[in-house]
Amino acid sequence: MQLNLRNPLCVFDLETTGTNISTDRIIEIAVIKVMPNGEIQKKAEVLNPTIPIPAESTRFHGLTDDDVKDKPTFKDVAKDYAKFFEGADLAGFNVLKFDIPILVEEFLRAGVEFDYNRKKIIDAQRIFHFMEKRTLSAAYKFYLNKELQESHTAEADTQATLDVLLAQIEKYDGQPVIDGLGKTIGEIKNDMESLAKLTGSGLVDLAGRMIKNEKGEEVFNFGKHKNKKVVDILKQEPSYYDWMMNGDFPLDTKRKLTEIKLRAFKNK
Repeated sequence: MQLNLRNPLCVFDLETTGTNISTDRIIEIAVIKVMPNGEIQKKAEVLNPTIPIPAESTRFHGLTDDDVKDKPTFKDVAKDYAKFFEGADLAGFNVLKFDIPILVEEFLRAGVEFDYNRKKIIDAQRIFHFMEKRTLSAAYKFYLNKELQESHTAEADTQATLDVLLAQIEKYDGQPVIDGLGKTIGEIKNDMESLAKLTGSGLVDLAGRMIKNEKGEEVFNFGKHKNKKVVDILKQEPSYYDWMMNGDFPLDTKRKLTEIKLRAFKNK
């Protein structure tokens, strides 16, 4: 089947030095861009992360410091990838919690604009967990009845994610999605806007330090002020903003916090 697209869809996967959004770096990126007319474009790169690759990370994806020493850095290719992503929605497997946050951090470090707020985001993992609750390799086996070869290389995982997403839409088209509380929260459709609403979340920043409550208000999602409105805390305890800005929080979190502060005090 063919995806029903209004915009191009960039399905992507990253391999990294680790799982810390703030400090780890990308060492491999692969993107499959599906155009509304069905045309496929691909872009992939092994990168020098500029920091040592831990042994446990190498065991996962097979890339060593020696493999990447002569490769370009993310900053070297950032503008090319920003252009490739331009005008496209995003999809991947577990992209909301990991791939998009770390990609945004890399773009911010490189000083290259990447506005994910204007993009619809489809996370095939969330559809899978809603409907079957397993891993990418299991999803590939379940939906395609094949073993996933070369798992944990960015290109293989990216292709597998696209294959799984297509199979999910074909299998579940028209079926309701029910959350853990038994509430119907949507329907699987061959429509990227509908899928983005299903697989997206109430995150304000990609690290999930701030989320939206049931009223759509921005609240903190950690620490002593958890579930309290961000605007209220910024007004009641101005030093909390400084603490976060000087702390080990992702750049995206700090940017979103600053946007909220500027908006709140502008409307004062």
